Amino acid sequence: MIRTLLAEDMELVRGAIVALLAYEEDIEVVAEVDRGDHILEAARATNPDVAVIDLVMPGADGLEAARELREALPGCGVLILTAVGTPAMLKRALDARVRGFLAKDAPPAQLADAIRKVAAGGSVVDSSLAIAAMTTPDTPLTSRELDVLTAAADGSSVSEIAGSLFLAEGTVRNYLSRTRSKLSARSSIDAIRIARESGWI
Repeated sequence: MIRTLLAEDMELVRGAIVALLAYEEDIEVVAEVDRGDHILEAARATNPDVAVIDLVMPGADGLEAARELREALPGCGVLILTAVGTPAMLKRALDARVRGFLAKDAPPAQLADAIRKVAAGGSVVDSSLAIAAMTTPDTPLTSRELDVLTAAADGSSVSEIAGSLFLAEGTVRNYLSRTRSKLSARSSIDAIRIARESGWI
């Protein structure tokens, strides 16, 4: 039996996934969470084989949670589910050493198969995204700088970014300043534009 943790903040989506996985004889959902900052605690309590994590979560994003899980429970494979399937997000997921990256609109059977592959130590990546990621130019930004810039692009304030990424506000400002410098951007808005046009966020 593949013990699976499911992290998804939308209750309807989470319930639908749980219902679909209930039909799989070899997969058992042992924990459900609706916040990214609750994933590690739930994983420690239930010791899952696979964590299926939504990329965008309140509290902490899916990639931050994946990094925490890798350090605390290296035997737990992470499968990221996302509605934001861009080459930049795939690259960030691979940097976080997740084993799977799957679009939320994938067929239900594909999710179950992906969980099985991740549990067996394999990797699952959407093929079209993988091809696009290979042709996207490398970014000069670190993964943390990309995290901050992505949050800024979503309209979050410095204090909101600091809270969601567990950083000091001064640290967030420093990341934004370094990002502008690296991209030769006139402002944070210009940096966001450059990063988007380059496919990094």
